[in-house]
Amino acid sequence: MGNFRFEDLQIWQKACVIGDRLDVIADDLEKRGKRRYAEQLRGAALSVSNNIAEGSGSKSEKDFRNFLNIARRSVFENANIVLFLRRKGIVGAEAAAEFLDGLRVLSAQIAAFAKSLPRG
Repeated sequence: MGNFRFEDLQIWQKACVIGDRLDVIADDLEKRGKRRYAEQLRGAALSVSNNIAEGSGSKSEKDFRNFLNIARRSVFENANIVLFLRRKGIVGAEAAAEFLDGLRVLSAQIAAFAKSLPRG
C-alpha cells in the first residue's frame, strides 16, 4: 500500500506509464528543436496523473469526481496531440495507434472509476 491514496489506483498507475512514454516522445521533439510541441505534450501527459492524484486528496467524492473529469479531458488532449504529431509525420502510424488505444482504455477506466465513487 502506498503512502498516498492515489498510488494504489490503477488509473493513476496507468496514467504514469502512458505519461512516461509520452515524455520519451517529448525528449525526441526537443532534440528536433520542437520545444513548443514538447512542452505541450509534457504538460498534457502530466496533467492526467496530476489530476488523479490531486483529486484523491479531496474531502468529498464529488470533488474527486470533478478532478477525474479534468484528468479524462486531459486524456483527450493527449489523443489530439498524438494525432497532430502523426499528421506531421513525427509519430509513426503504429506508435500513434498504440498510444490512442492506451488513451482510449484509460479514458474508459477513469470514467468507470468516477461512476464507482459513492454519491453524496
